[in-house]
Amino acid sequence: VVQACPLLSIKPTRGLVDEKIQIVVRNLRPKQDVTLHSVHQSEDKDFWEAFGHYVSDDNGTVTVAKDASLSGTYVGVEAMGLMWSLRPVPGSRAGLRLRKKDVLSPLVFHISVHDGHVSQGFTQLTPLESLVIERWYMAPGVRRLDIRERGVRGTLFIPPGPGPFPGLLDMWGGGGGLVEYRAALLASHGFASMALEYLTPGELKKLKADVNYFETAYQILQNHGMVQRDRLALCGLSFGGAVALSMAAYSKIIKPQCCVCISGSHIPLIKKSLDETFEDVMKSKIRIENNQVIWRDVALPITTDPTLKVDVGQITCPVLLVVAGDDQNWPTVESAEDIQQIMEKAGNHHLLQVHIYPGAGHLIEPPYSPHHRATNFRVQGKGKTLMLWGGQAKPHADAQEDSWGKILTFLQEHLYHATS
Repeated sequence: VVQACPLLSIKPTRGLVDEKIQIVVRNLRPKQDVTLHSVHQSEDKDFWEAFGHYVSDDNGTVTVAKDASLSGTYVGVEAMGLMWSLRPVPGSRAGLRLRKKDVLSPLVFHISVHDGHVSQGFTQLTPLESLVIERWYMAPGVRRLDIRERGVRGTLFIPPGPGPFPGLLDMWGGGGGLVEYRAALLASHGFASMALEYLTPGELKKLKADVNYFETAYQILQNHGMVQRDRLALCGLSFGGAVALSMAAYSKIIKPQCCVCISGSHIPLIKKSLDETFEDVMKSKIRIENNQVIWRDVALPITTDPTLKVDVGQITCPVLLVVAGDDQNWPTVESAEDIQQIMEKAGNHHLLQVHIYPGAGHLIEPPYSPHHRATNFRVQGKGKTLMLWGGQAKPHADAQEDSWGKILTFLQEHLYHATS
């Protein structure tokens, strides 16, 4: 009997980053030890890999969604382990973070099957079979528009179809720059999403980011022909969460239907220009352990002075808080408790939904993104440091997958289904 060649099947070979993939290997020998390996080269030219060790069944088949990985970068039954457990290959630079800058091109992965249980030296090996797959943030038909208007810098992603669509203003955190991939993915799910640049190292003074800046950005989004002006949301991660809560509480111009706050807090309160707000944070004593910067103490204990935090009791729209139980960057668990208490007292607690994820770190990203416990981070005026975000790979991966589903459901409920 001639042994047939092993056959690797992956579905879909081209899809969105938040789509699950189905990986099956057939035509192996019964009870054959094999390694499934995934490798990706980032835009910075660093290599990231993940691998799992499997044993084929009596028919010589491995089904990743059903069979357990015995060891590797992930263990157990993990349909997406080859994505979320990615880590820099041995010998890589320290403190790397995998982020897509150019959303007009896909993330490309080489998935291969190797005989035996292999843990290193993959580049020297000839696989039994390999395939290339593409993972996109932008669905076919999504349009990307540069926004450079009235001093505002951002990128608007318009979903496919005739529109107009509900809109969303998407804000990242203290790392600054223009981060597009989450907005692109939200547009792929039917929301006209504008990634907003508001904190750029070395350009803070030029951008003049203050309350007025955010209000202008909101108006630009609201007045766009493809956007339903009375169906808008705010979404912020980290410092962007504080911006979102501040605007929802105080702005006369920004009146969102709902607000998503990921690893954010009602501290600091955004009243001054952002460079002043940021300088205040920087003045605080910051803890350093094992060469890693831990910021969370800066805001602890949570202040009882109401003038130093956002009065979330004034918020009149539904708010979704996504909280990482092991956030080492900001006291988001303590903030969530305080936010709940303030809103209970104010009588608007019914608007609040809180999801706390034990074992997750600060950087809760779209699903199947690798977990980064600590990465290089540029601090205004302080150069490059290693920032501790917290979390463990498996609970963090679960948190990213679960919270993304909850975020999309929340946005659909308040932007598509709710009557204005």
